[in-house]
Amino acid sequence: MNDPVRPKAQIDAMLHTHIAEYPDFPTPGVLFRDITPLLRDAEALRAVIRHWTTLIPEDVEYIVGTEARGFVLGAPLAYEIGAGFIPARKAGKLPGAPAGLTYDLEYGSAEIQIPEDSLPAGARTLIVDDLLATGGTAAATVELARRFDVEILGASFLIELVGLGGRDQLPDVPLTTVWSITD
Repeated sequence: MNDPVRPKAQIDAMLHTHIAEYPDFPTPGVLFRDITPLLRDAEALRAVIRHWTTLIPEDVEYIVGTEARGFVLGAPLAYEIGAGFIPARKAGKLPGAPAGLTYDLEYGSAEIQIPEDSLPAGARTLIVDDLLATGGTAAATVELARRFDVEILGASFLIELVGLGGRDQLPDVPLTTVWSITD
């Protein structure tokens, strides 16, 4: 299907009605944004992915999607633009000897991994995830992808929580977001 790209105002309204909010999840004080309502509405998901393609560089060869919602959104985005898709997974989920990076979170640490030999040197690469909040996971994904000697064209997110300063963690990476939340 080659649906027309909808205007940004329509996409913003669609996301406003298709992103559920859960206060105090997974811990007290956190307002969790759930993309499940968007995912279950085929028309809305298709419209958002089509719009998203207009925000990213045209010459992306690979999308690296961060587990798990970066998979769900990055794979159809890669398909739509004709790029390959590479998963950035949690530790222990990939066979062989994947490249890994441990990084700090607000509540501990985590490790992400990319399959060995999955990104050729010089590949024009875009990092994709559902949400940019504090930026720790995004910065770690960029750093790990750079170990493959790729060209990072940018990072792109469905939602940016502007007040949490995630952009500050990626000062040298061009960023795009479909929907920014300032509250």
